[in-house]
Amino acid sequence: MLEQNKITRRKSISVQVGSILIGGHAPVVVQSMTNTDTEDCDKTAQQIIQLATAGSGLVRMTVNTEKAAAAVPFIRDRVRAANCQVPLVGDFHYNGHRLLSLYPDCAEALDKYRINPGNVGYGTKRDVNFSTLIEIALRFNKAVRIGVNWGSLDQDLLTQLMDKNASASDPKPAQIILREALIQSALLSADLAQKLGLPENRIVLSCKVSQVQELIAIHRSLAERCRYPIHLGLTEAGMGDACIIATTAALSILLQEGIGDTIRCSLTPDPGADRTREVKVCQHILQALGFVAFTPTISACPGCGRTTSTYFQSLASQIRLYIDQRMPYWKKCYRGVETLSLAVMGCVVNGPGESKHANIGISLPGNGENPIAPVFADGRKIATLRAENIFTEFTQILESYVADHYETIV
Repeated sequence: MLEQNKITRRKSISVQVGSILIGGHAPVVVQSMTNTDTEDCDKTAQQIIQLATAGSGLVRMTVNTEKAAAAVPFIRDRVRAANCQVPLVGDFHYNGHRLLSLYPDCAEALDKYRINPGNVGYGTKRDVNFSTLIEIALRFNKAVRIGVNWGSLDQDLLTQLMDKNASASDPKPAQIILREALIQSALLSADLAQKLGLPENRIVLSCKVSQVQELIAIHRSLAERCRYPIHLGLTEAGMGDACIIATTAALSILLQEGIGDTIRCSLTPDPGADRTREVKVCQHILQALGFVAFTPTISACPGCGRTTSTYFQSLASQIRLYIDQRMPYWKKCYRGVETLSLAVMGCVVNGPGESKHANIGISLPGNGENPIAPVFADGRKIATLRAENIFTEFTQILESYVADHYETIV
């Protein structure tokens, strides 16, 4: 597993948000957002705790009504009463200046405000409303994410840039101007925030789009032009595999280039589905890149003509489920257990070799997958398991390995 600091990270400013640091040399932070009605204190607090428990380092919630603003301090109290210290972010659009002015307890309870410069106000009201938001952030010593979105871009700025480009002797494609408008909206807003007194170490930027190549191009340019920490995520990325693949493609390229300090997978959940899936996607991205380990890895072959039953597939699935169920306990008891690697292999071609590369590996023999399987620990054969007892005996070996090889947390 690579150490995160061995990948050359872009030099950004460190921003304190509640109990965590964003940017600088801090690890990349996974963040997520509630989809409950913020006016419902109990449901929102419960989902925040679920997301934080799953590994979200920041949790954002919509604050769009007076009742939602009034609920925020009570949500904060419920979350803290559950011994959950995750920083809370308020997401404001259109009326954030008014809500934070009317409900100072809300302003105080949040750890960070998300402001969209494309909809804080229009005409002369834009700067007035933006100034109010920044003044409140200053009063309560809060961080601010200036989050631009191409679905709600500052139309005055976009029109100015488009008009200027149209009159140029060699006009650029409209898509290039749209990218520039997103970047300038973020940078000009950050510059205004600093002129109003907000220190640069309390500012985070993002430019959200829903296309992979656009996200990459925009954030490469943004990263070259500022030192603020950057939040990455495709907006309205969609559902299921399509969203996960697009998010992984975009974020992996930027993260490998050292760009990105917080990340989110904006996954449209299935009705009633667990909201924590978007957190797990981000964790898988960071772990696959070798940035950080969240849970033991399992190598398992895809199967071929040499694996003519589904036994090894079932075994791999059972082991994955077992580890997921045991991890809450293991993480409390054993330091570093998330770095454990396993292999569940289905035939003799690569099975023994892959099993030896893992901390613990099991290799089935192939055709028909006659359940007689050697088990390897750190490259050494330690057992041969047979028939219907393979899963039970393997988990016993796994438990013994974890207890013997990872430091006990007192």
